[in-house]
Amino acid sequence: MSEIIFQKDRKLDIIAIGRIGVDLNPNEFNRPLEETESFTRTVGGSPANIAVATSKYGVKTGFIGKIADDSFGKYIVNYFKSKNIDTEGLIVDENNHKTGLAFVEIKSPKESNVIMYRSDAVDLKLEMNEVSEEYIKNSKAIVVSGTALAASPSREAVLLALKYAKKHKTIVFFDVDYRPYTWNSLDETSLYCSLAAEKCDVIIGTREEFDVLEGVDLPGNKDDDKTAKYWLNNSSKLVIVKRGSDGSTAYLKNGDKKLGEVFPVKPLKTQGAGDSYAGGVISSMIKGKSIEEAMQYGAGAAAIVVQENSCSEAMPTEEEINHFITNYKKEALNASQS
Repeated sequence: MSEIIFQKDRKLDIIAIGRIGVDLNPNEFNRPLEETESFTRTVGGSPANIAVATSKYGVKTGFIGKIADDSFGKYIVNYFKSKNIDTEGLIVDENNHKTGLAFVEIKSPKESNVIMYRSDAVDLKLEMNEVSEEYIKNSKAIVVSGTALAASPSREAVLLALKYAKKHKTIVFFDVDYRPYTWNSLDETSLYCSLAAEKCDVIIGTREEFDVLEGVDLPGNKDDDKTAKYWLNNSSKLVIVKRGSDGSTAYLKNGDKKLGEVFPVKPLKTQGAGDSYAGGVISSMIKGKSIEEAMQYGAGAAAIVVQENSCSEAMPTEEEINHFITNYKKEALNASQS
């Protein structure tokens, strides 16, 4: 990973930027939402989940985002503090905008959905003057999700954060995080996400997310190698394409290509896999692990989280990921020998 150099002696290791809300996870499984009787509350939103993941991994984590001036906003602050996430970059809204809510539905191990309430969501109200250059300057890296680019003024605030990061040699991770309900059109998504991607050091996304990202630049492309070549010829130094149960592939600036492991498990739900994967990869890279190790930790984290009834609360520690991978491989070896 010699192409990606994290600056030393900075206050924080990683700052997540963007969507932050409240997830309501069902306490009853294998039934439609209309038959669900009770829920458990946790903090949600892709960047927030990643922040919890990196912090639990032992990486010094901060957050830039906007929260509501109400009980949900206070809950988010208290939750972050309980997870040792720095809250200096959280801005309290003064215009009565509300926290986005996500109701999770778990119909079966193969079918889970989310009903979102994000009309005028407060996290999309983050303004340029609320992004601190000094805060970003004092972090080794930032991670941005595509959802924060879906509307103004959050869009401009994120693009400014990317400029600050480049100015101060702060590594930029971009999790495409495509959520169609947030955007007006595919063309709009492709335009703004590609503008952001051009300023990022690491891009992580599913094949489907890269299809959306490349709508302007590489319309109709489905080839991972072509995807990697295009973005690596821009400012990116690492591109990771995820293909679910088929694992992932990492492409490096020097031409290396690494295949990531996958740990098939019986899932409770699908939500949280991408966020836990990103958290594992980012944390591992910051700790100096190889890209192969980082992808293994990401895959292990994802396998753990999809078996649990939460996203943020299920994020594992480094010790738990090590334990899972060791036991998984031991069980696989025993099964092959029996």
